[in-house]
Order: sequence, then C-alpha cells, then structure tokens
Amino acid sequence: MLEDRIRNSSLQDKVVTPAEAAALIKDGMTIGMSGFTRAGDAKAVPVAMAEQAKTAPFKITLLTGASLGHDVDKILTEAGVLARRMPFQVDRTLRAAINRGEVMFIDQHLSETVEQLRSNQIGPVDYAIVEAIAINEDGGVIPTTSIGNSASFAILAKKVIVEINLSHPLALEGLHDVYIPTKRPSRDPIPVVSCESRIGTPYIPIPPEKIAAIVITEQSDSASLIEPADSETSAIASHLTHFLESEVEKGRLDLSLNPLQAGIGTIANAVLTGLVDSPFKGLRMYSEVLQDSTFDLMDAGKLSFASASSITLSQACGERVFGNFERYKDKLILRPQEISNHPEVIRRLGIIGINTALEFDIYGNVNSTHVAGTHMMNGIGGSGDFARNAYLSIFVTKSVAKNGAISSVVPMVPHVDHTEHDVDILVTEHGLADLRGLAPRERASVIIENCAHPDYRPQLRDYFARACERGGQTPHILEEAISWYALKEKTGTMLKS
Repeated sequence: MLEDRIRNSSLQDKVVTPAEAAALIKDGMTIGMSGFTRAGDAKAVPVAMAEQAKTAPFKITLLTGASLGHDVDKILTEAGVLARRMPFQVDRTLRAAINRGEVMFIDQHLSETVEQLRSNQIGPVDYAIVEAIAINEDGGVIPTTSIGNSASFAILAKKVIVEINLSHPLALEGLHDVYIPTKRPSRDPIPVVSCESRIGTPYIPIPPEKIAAIVITEQSDSASLIEPADSETSAIASHLTHFLESEVEKGRLDLSLNPLQAGIGTIANAVLTGLVDSPFKGLRMYSEVLQDSTFDLMDAGKLSFASASSITLSQACGERVFGNFERYKDKLILRPQEISNHPEVIRRLGIIGINTALEFDIYGNVNSTHVAGTHMMNGIGGSGDFARNAYLSIFVTKSVAKNGAISSVVPMVPHVDHTEHDVDILVTEHGLADLRGLAPRERASVIIENCAHPDYRPQLRDYFARACERGGQTPHILEEAISWYALKEKTGTMLKS
C-alpha cells in the first residue's frame, strides 16, 4: 500500500515514528510547517515535538502558511516550544501568550513571508515539515488540501520531514500548481492571466536526498468553524448583491463580475453564499481559501472555476466535496500563497476583494487585527494583499459587537491595517458606503448614515460636527478621538449615557 504513496523506492526506508522525526528538531531552529487555515497542516510531528519538550525543553521559530488545525498552536504554546511565530494564527492560547509578550508574533502580509526567506532577510529554515498525499518517483512532494508556503519551505529548508496522510485521497493528485517566482531584480513575469492558468508542476520539486524522515498519519483536517448565516450577515450579503447589480447596470461589470476573493470566516462566507440567489452567473474565484460558499456556488451553477491556496470546509461540506471529488476537480487549482496573494496578479486580474474588519472609522480606515488597538486577534492575513491591489476593495462587518456595547464604526481606529486609500466599499447590516471619489468629509457623512448602528449615530454625528469646527482635511478632535475605548473600559459600553 505504501508503494502507492512513496513511489521512490530509495525513500521507503525513511519511514519513522513521529517521535523519531521530532527528535531531529533542536533548540533554536527555524521550522517551516505546512498548513493554511486549518487545511493541509502537519498533524503528528508537532504533537511529538510538544511531548519531547516536556522532558527536554527547547524553543523554535515557527513559520507556517496561515493558521493550523488540531490545536497544534495551543499544544506547542503550552509545551513552551514557541519562541517566535509568524505570519498568522487563530489559536486562543497562543493569542493570549502573544498578548502577554511570551511569544514574539510577527504579523505579515501572507504574500511576503517566503519573499523574505528567499532573499535571506529572515531564516534560514532548518527543517520543513510538510503534509503530503504522496511522494512521486523523483522525490517530488504532492501536497494535500493546501499549499500555502509549503513549497518554498521545502525548497529552501536544509532538510524536509514529510507526513504522508492516508486519510486524504490520491484523487487530490493533479489539483496543485506549484510555481516558484524567479529571483529579483530581474524576475520573469508571473504568467497567470486567468483564474484557470496552470503555470507550474503538480508537486513540490525537491531532491530526494533532502527528505530526512517520513511519518505516516491518517487524520483528517480540522473542520472549519463557519457559523450559519444570521439576519445581520444575510443583510450584509443583500446590500452587497444590490451594489454589484448596480455596477452591472452602470456598465462597469457584467453578470460574470470580476474574479472574487473572500477572506476567511462566517461573515465573508455568508456574503458569498448570498450570491447563490443573485442574477450573477459564470463567476470565477481567485482567492486564498475555498470555503463552503465556493462549493455552494458551484453546486448552484453560479461558479465556473476557483483558484486558491487551500480548501477549508465544514464537516458536512467536506464529506460532500471529498466524497465526490471528481465532480469538482477540473474546476479547481491550489497554488502557493505567494501566487494566490501576489499583488501584481491581483491587480492584473481585477479582483473584487471581500474581507472582514474588526472595525472602521468615519474616514474609512480599517482595523482588522487589534482589539482596542493593543491586543492581537489573528493577524492581517491576506487582506492587505488584496485590499491594496483589488479592482474593488470591500470590507464587511456587523455594526456592533458584544450585544451593542461596542460600535464597529468609531471616530478613529486605534490601530490601522488598511488605510482609507485602500478601501472602496464598507458594508454593515445597516447599509453600504461607496467611498469612491469622496473626500474625507464626504466619506464621514456616508459612513455614519449608511453603516453605523442607529444607537451610535448621534454620537458620531456630534463628534464629526465638532471636529469640523476645528477644521482640517480630515477633521479630528485628537484628545477625544479614541476616548470611546476608555469609556468602554470604564463603563462597559461605548454608548454615552
């Protein structure tokens, strides 16, 4: 059976236990690990690393594509293994350690990490730990449900540990398109000219002698934690659908729109699912993650092709998709994240980017990462790659949080991930603000009246009117601009009594 999975006979004696593979990892090493939004992550070796640390403590710098599943970040944090982590995470235990200053977290645009590795600005990577469905006759590693940064980790690392996961079907072979950009400053153009473009190999090309160990696993990816659409997310989807319909009526788009991108999470997934009942057809996707909504749109006959870096599905959707994968395979490509998120490709394809904000201010600056300006949530992820370069840069969020105690529309965000220059459209359940062609004072009125919760509009109007009395291109009362956060800390709500 393993001959189907390890097709290079010289590598078959490299099979070891997870503990034996983990013993190769030493204190101070930099480890590149597969995994992108809970998909295609290494599952056995990192757990064995945590066990090893209980008796022989060590610390590493851990690089991934994005977030990991199966509580791997939690397990490694509790074992004291993580000294430094980048470029993205979603784990509560790790997040708490980051905010206590115990783990140094580097929050990066997802297109940038391997560029810095390739140019020796960070690293080098000592070991890459990569999940695969198989190793081909030449030693090429065939990934599972994500590529992320796995290809560059494996190519740039000194040695590679491969986890062969028997729970993933061999039908995934051929899904991947591994293309590594040439070196700067004389880099060849990346020849992606459509979502369907295939420009690389269906495996990660590395010499067989780089593979130090092979571990056999049989554990599925962690299911996504997408919640069903509620009245607010359905309203956001409706506002956005009507806006896109108006863009078609004005001749700016046709019914196939431009290629779509959506960030991870319940709101963005619900917005895309809302397009099932829209008039749009022949849709395409050039994104980071294929979520349930991708396959809902395909099953509805709305989406013709999807390109991304990973597939992350709920349990029910995963059973439907992977149980009948041949139905979808010729409509899908998985790419390295530096290609799925490449700024020049995003701009050339004219992507419509839909990402989630924690909050935004009355001038259109967006905070995606820091609660109250200080405490990291997950990270910027790929939203910046798309926001700066998209044909339409759209951010969505509910207008309030914590049962109305927090307004998602504030006078000034205390942390800026996406400046007003990179934001075109803002949407909450109350409405949509089209910021294109508007000066700051015009933006403020549109955002307050269309997006803010009615309970907070009087406060925002009052602040803006008094700020305008002071003047300025972007009027503010600096001593008051972020006072809403202090009010929340003191009284439990941003609402003034």
